[in-house]
Amino acid sequence: MRCLVTGATGYIGGRLAPRLLAEGYQVRCLARKAGRLRDVPWAARAEVVEGDLRRPETLPAAFEGVDVAYYLVHSLGQAGFEAADREAAIHFAAAAARSGVRRIVYLGGPEPKQDGAVPSSHLRSRAEVARILLASGVPTVVLRAAVIIGSGSASFEMLRYLTERLPGMVTPRWVRNRIQPIAVRDVLRYLVAGATLPPEVDRAFDIAGPDVLTFEQMMQRYARVAGLRRRVILRVRPLTPSLSSYWVGLVTPVPNKIARPLVESLVHEAVAHEHDIARFIPDPPGGLTGFDEAVALALAKVRDAEVETRWSTASGPDAPAEPLPSDPKWSGGTVYTDVRERDVNAPTSALWRVIEGVGGEHGWYSFPLAWSVRGWLDRLIGGVGLRRGRRDPHRLQVGEALDFWRVEEIVPGELLRLRAEMRLPGRAWLEMRVEPTTDGRSRYVQRAVFLPRGLAGHAYWGSVAPFHAVVFGGMARNIARGAEHATG
Repeated sequence: MRCLVTGATGYIGGRLAPRLLAEGYQVRCLARKAGRLRDVPWAARAEVVEGDLRRPETLPAAFEGVDVAYYLVHSLGQAGFEAADREAAIHFAAAAARSGVRRIVYLGGPEPKQDGAVPSSHLRSRAEVARILLASGVPTVVLRAAVIIGSGSASFEMLRYLTERLPGMVTPRWVRNRIQPIAVRDVLRYLVAGATLPPEVDRAFDIAGPDVLTFEQMMQRYARVAGLRRRVILRVRPLTPSLSSYWVGLVTPVPNKIARPLVESLVHEAVAHEHDIARFIPDPPGGLTGFDEAVALALAKVRDAEVETRWSTASGPDAPAEPLPSDPKWSGGTVYTDVRERDVNAPTSALWRVIEGVGGEHGWYSFPLAWSVRGWLDRLIGGVGLRRGRRDPHRLQVGEALDFWRVEEIVPGELLRLRAEMRLPGRAWLEMRVEPTTDGRSRYVQRAVFLPRGLAGHAYWGSVAPFHAVVFGGMARNIARGAEHATG
């Protein structure tokens, strides 16, 4: 059986693909850029086809010979995400029907309640995608999950940071709304099993864990599992979902543009109304994973640096796709650069270990206050800031987020190139390169590149250039020292 996985660069898709491979399925992944999946551990066992669900002419090759197609993409956090998701779902459904796909599997959100309340844009969009896929003519199973608890999920990161950073907090009334969360391991189990459902199954199912909790109870139980003191929570009326999302954006790594639709969804109760899925996919022998166990498993993954995927791994279609401006076509435009080079009294392997450990808890090796201030300013204007951190403290792979950068290219032992994702009047890259010398030592070459956009871009570079000697100069100096210190 051949399975097509869309969204394989995202949180769920990046975990589903290796599990399908483990079950013996052929796996094809659709990605806008094949290089985004180059470094994942399972890359050699899967087929990657470049294509874009919003460009239907790119889809026939991806759907050819496919038995089961997984729809795991969404445009959450992007401007006009409802229209983007609608367009992508229409093209996906049409391509699946034309290619003779036998089964569509979609992971959606809880069904908005029909109680007169206006559903959030997030839930409204998920429900619309479900309707489009169910109307495709291809047998479709829609799995409706509320909050997913797992290391690296946006919902879990919100819960984790709010609880750990705030021993006391003022919260809106919706923290008392009921939610039925589900562990990511159970979500993946349902998704894998969905490939073998009989063709007459063509409907939506609620999937949820065994515990029905309020968000307030989730925070208190998280604190207990994590060994923290009981949190002091004061509920007040004036905190609207919009204000709450700004607060979440400041306190947690999840930026406001993603936090807002998630918070707006929490205003509605999200409790499963049926468990019909058990007729086709029975519960595991020990039962579905409870909330406390799901939290403990997620924290263990974080502690042991074994987080497979994170919410920040995915990047939207509006992310810059062009490479570093070094080709002749850029020669006619303005490109600002800051280049630093240092001889390092250490082998290339030691220098590379320091470079690959940049960011996250290790920081940026120079003027921590300046980096922190830049991160906070980025958050205040709606950017991602520094708190996305990194998935693994020691290893990087192409396509993953690194604070307010994204790994654009990595050549182990030689090159790390990062593309800026902070809010800028232009586009920026930071390149770190290792070069061997004839005496067995190494040379460190660091290059910052900025491609300005309009007058604001030129003014921006002029305003920050005086600080480069401290920030970039200190960074090059401390990376070199770190490598020399590691070799004694």
